[in-house]
Amino acid sequence: MQTFYLYLQWGWSHILDFDALDHQLFILALVTGFYPKDWKKLFVLATAFTLGHSITLALSANHLISISPKWIEVFIAATIIITAFENLFIASGRLRSKIAWKYSSALIFGLVHGMGFAYSLSAILGKEHSLLVPLAGFNVGLELSQLAIIGVYLVLTNWVPLKWRKGLEISISGIIIMPAFYFLIERLLEIN
Repeated sequence: MQTFYLYLQWGWSHILDFDALDHQLFILALVTGFYPKDWKKLFVLATAFTLGHSITLALSANHLISISPKWIEVFIAATIIITAFENLFIASGRLRSKIAWKYSSALIFGLVHGMGFAYSLSAILGKEHSLLVPLAGFNVGLELSQLAIIGVYLVLTNWVPLKWRKGLEISISGIIIMPAFYFLIERLLEIN
Protein backbone atom coordinates (compact mmCIF):
# COMPACT_ATOMS: atom_id res chain seq x y z
CA MET A 1 0.00 0.00 0.00
CA GLN A 2 2.91 2.34 0.72
CA THR A 3 4.25 1.84 -2.84
CA PHE A 4 0.81 2.61 -4.32
CA TYR A 5 0.54 5.80 -2.25
CA LEU A 6 4.06 6.91 -3.20
CA TYR A 7 3.30 6.55 -6.93
CA LEU A 8 -0.10 8.19 -6.45
CA GLN A 9 1.72 11.23 -5.00
CA TRP A 10 4.09 11.27 -7.98
CA GLY A 11 1.17 11.10 -10.41
CA TRP A 12 -0.61 13.88 -8.52
CA SER A 13 2.43 16.17 -8.48
CA HIS A 14 3.33 15.37 -12.09
CA ILE A 15 0.26 17.25 -13.34
CA LEU A 16 0.12 19.97 -10.69
CA ASP A 17 3.82 20.85 -10.85
CA PHE A 18 4.68 24.18 -12.54
CA ASP A 19 6.86 22.26 -15.02
CA ALA A 20 3.69 20.48 -16.20
CA LEU A 21 2.11 23.65 -17.57
CA ASP A 22 1.60 21.94 -20.94
CA HIS A 23 -0.52 19.20 -19.34
CA GLN A 24 -2.48 21.75 -17.30
CA LEU A 25 -3.16 23.77 -20.45
CA PHE A 26 -4.33 20.64 -22.24
CA ILE A 27 -6.79 19.78 -19.46
CA LEU A 28 -8.05 23.37 -19.47
CA ALA A 29 -8.44 23.31 -23.27
CA LEU A 30 -10.24 19.97 -23.02
CA VAL A 31 -12.83 21.23 -20.52
CA THR A 32 -13.34 24.72 -21.93
CA GLY A 33 -16.93 25.08 -23.08
CA PHE A 34 -18.35 22.88 -20.34
CA TYR A 35 -20.04 24.21 -17.23
CA PRO A 36 -21.23 22.82 -13.89
CA LYS A 37 -24.42 21.41 -15.40
CA ASP A 38 -22.17 19.30 -17.68
CA TRP A 39 -20.34 17.55 -14.82
CA LYS A 40 -21.35 14.06 -16.04
CA LYS A 41 -20.00 14.79 -19.53
CA LEU A 42 -16.80 16.13 -17.97
CA PHE A 43 -16.42 12.95 -15.91
CA VAL A 44 -16.71 10.86 -19.09
CA LEU A 45 -14.28 13.22 -20.87
CA ALA A 46 -11.71 12.88 -18.07
CA THR A 47 -12.19 9.10 -18.10
CA ALA A 48 -11.64 8.95 -21.88
CA PHE A 49 -8.40 10.91 -21.49
CA THR A 50 -7.31 8.67 -18.60
CA LEU A 51 -8.14 5.54 -20.58
CA GLY A 52 -6.03 6.79 -23.49
CA HIS A 53 -3.02 7.71 -21.40
CA SER A 54 -3.31 4.56 -19.27
CA ILE A 55 -3.02 2.39 -22.37
CA THR A 56 0.14 4.00 -23.73
CA LEU A 57 1.58 4.54 -20.26
CA ALA A 58 1.35 0.78 -19.64
CA LEU A 59 2.64 -0.11 -23.12
CA SER A 60 5.54 2.35 -22.88
CA ALA A 61 6.47 1.40 -19.31
CA ASN A 62 6.57 -2.26 -20.41
CA HIS A 63 8.77 -1.29 -23.42
CA LEU A 64 6.15 -2.46 -25.95
CA ILE A 65 6.12 0.89 -27.76
CA SER A 66 8.77 3.55 -27.93
CA ILE A 67 8.87 6.94 -29.58
CA SER A 68 11.55 9.56 -29.07
CA PRO A 69 10.69 11.70 -26.01
CA LYS A 70 11.52 14.83 -28.02
CA TRP A 71 8.87 13.96 -30.62
CA ILE A 72 6.35 13.09 -27.90
CA GLU A 73 6.85 16.57 -26.41
CA VAL A 74 6.20 18.07 -29.86
CA PHE A 75 3.04 15.98 -30.22
CA ILE A 76 1.85 17.04 -26.73
CA ALA A 77 2.20 20.72 -27.69
CA ALA A 78 0.27 19.98 -30.90
CA THR A 79 -2.58 18.34 -28.93
CA ILE A 80 -3.00 21.54 -26.93
CA ILE A 81 -3.15 23.67 -30.07
CA ILE A 82 -5.60 21.35 -31.83
CA THR A 83 -7.87 21.15 -28.77
CA ALA A 84 -7.89 24.93 -28.33
CA PHE A 85 -8.69 25.41 -32.04
CA GLU A 86 -11.50 22.83 -31.70
CA ASN A 87 -12.96 25.07 -29.00
CA LEU A 88 -12.82 28.08 -31.33
CA PHE A 89 -14.62 26.14 -34.07
CA ILE A 90 -17.23 24.93 -31.60
CA ALA A 91 -17.77 28.45 -30.19
CA SER A 92 -18.11 29.86 -33.70
CA GLY A 93 -20.72 27.22 -34.59
CA ARG A 94 -18.57 25.65 -37.33
CA LEU A 95 -18.35 22.35 -35.46
CA ARG A 96 -21.76 21.02 -34.53
CA SER A 97 -21.16 17.90 -32.42
CA LYS A 98 -19.05 19.23 -29.60
CA ILE A 99 -19.26 16.18 -27.38
CA ALA A 100 -18.37 13.59 -30.04
CA TRP A 101 -15.27 15.59 -31.02
CA LYS A 102 -14.27 16.14 -27.42
CA TYR A 103 -14.55 12.45 -26.44
CA SER A 104 -12.58 11.38 -29.52
CA SER A 105 -9.91 14.01 -28.89
CA ALA A 106 -9.64 13.10 -25.23
CA LEU A 107 -9.08 9.43 -26.00
CA ILE A 108 -6.68 9.92 -28.93
CA PHE A 109 -4.71 12.71 -27.29
CA GLY A 110 -4.63 10.70 -24.07
CA LEU A 111 -2.64 8.11 -26.00
CA VAL A 112 -0.05 10.79 -26.85
CA HIS A 113 0.12 12.16 -23.31
CA GLY A 114 0.50 8.62 -21.92
CA MET A 115 3.78 8.25 -23.78
CA GLY A 116 4.95 11.54 -22.27
CA PHE A 117 3.96 10.36 -18.79
CA ALA A 118 5.82 7.10 -19.40
CA TYR A 119 9.17 8.83 -19.68
CA SER A 120 8.58 10.60 -16.37
CA LEU A 121 7.40 7.39 -14.75
CA SER A 122 10.29 5.30 -16.05
CA ALA A 123 12.71 7.80 -14.48
CA ILE A 124 11.23 7.12 -11.03
CA LEU A 125 10.45 3.42 -11.47
CA GLY A 126 14.04 2.34 -11.23
CA LYS A 127 14.22 -1.42 -10.92
CA GLU A 128 10.68 -2.16 -9.75
CA HIS A 129 9.95 -5.84 -10.30
CA SER A 130 6.21 -5.43 -10.72
CA LEU A 131 4.79 -2.50 -12.64
CA LEU A 132 1.13 -3.09 -11.71
CA VAL A 133 1.09 -1.22 -8.38
CA PRO A 134 3.30 1.70 -9.56
CA LEU A 135 1.25 2.11 -12.78
CA ALA A 136 -2.04 1.97 -10.89
CA GLY A 137 -0.86 4.47 -8.28
CA PHE A 138 0.59 6.85 -10.86
CA ASN A 139 -2.61 6.70 -12.95
CA VAL A 140 -4.83 7.34 -9.93
CA GLY A 141 -2.65 10.32 -8.99
CA LEU A 142 -2.87 11.68 -12.55
CA GLU A 143 -6.64 11.24 -12.57
CA LEU A 144 -7.11 12.93 -9.20
CA SER A 145 -5.00 15.90 -10.24
CA GLN A 146 -6.95 16.22 -13.50
CA LEU A 147 -10.21 16.13 -11.55
CA ALA A 148 -8.83 18.84 -9.23
CA ILE A 149 -8.13 21.10 -12.24
CA ILE A 150 -11.61 20.36 -13.61
CA GLY A 151 -13.12 21.11 -10.18
CA VAL A 152 -11.40 24.50 -9.98
CA TYR A 153 -12.56 25.28 -13.53
CA LEU A 154 -16.16 24.37 -12.65
CA VAL A 155 -16.12 26.49 -9.49
CA LEU A 156 -14.72 29.49 -11.37
CA THR A 157 -17.15 29.17 -14.29
CA ASN A 158 -20.19 28.56 -12.10
CA TRP A 159 -20.96 32.27 -11.91
CA VAL A 160 -20.39 33.12 -15.58
CA PRO A 161 -23.65 34.46 -17.05
CA LEU A 162 -24.94 32.58 -20.08
CA LYS A 163 -24.47 35.61 -22.38
CA TRP A 164 -20.70 35.72 -21.59
CA ARG A 165 -19.94 32.03 -22.00
CA LYS A 166 -19.13 32.03 -25.71
CA GLY A 167 -16.77 34.95 -25.20
CA LEU A 168 -15.15 33.16 -22.27
CA GLU A 169 -14.61 30.01 -24.36
CA ILE A 170 -13.01 32.03 -27.16
CA SER A 171 -10.83 33.99 -24.72
CA ILE A 172 -9.59 30.94 -22.81
CA SER A 173 -8.86 29.04 -26.02
CA GLY A 174 -7.05 31.99 -27.57
CA ILE A 175 -4.92 32.44 -24.46
CA ILE A 176 -4.06 28.72 -24.38
CA ILE A 177 -2.91 28.76 -28.03
CA MET A 178 -0.14 31.31 -27.38
CA PRO A 179 2.03 29.31 -24.92
CA ALA A 180 1.19 26.10 -26.80
CA PHE A 181 2.69 27.52 -29.99
CA TYR A 182 5.72 28.61 -28.00
CA PHE A 183 6.09 25.03 -26.64
CA LEU A 184 5.69 23.62 -30.15
CA ILE A 185 8.34 25.85 -31.71
CA GLU A 186 10.74 25.43 -28.79
CA ARG A 187 10.41 21.64 -28.92
CA LEU A 188 10.74 21.46 -32.69
CA LEU A 189 13.99 23.42 -32.46
CA GLU A 190 15.34 20.92 -29.89
CA ILE A 191 14.99 17.98 -32.28
CA ASN A 192 18.34 17.05 -33.86
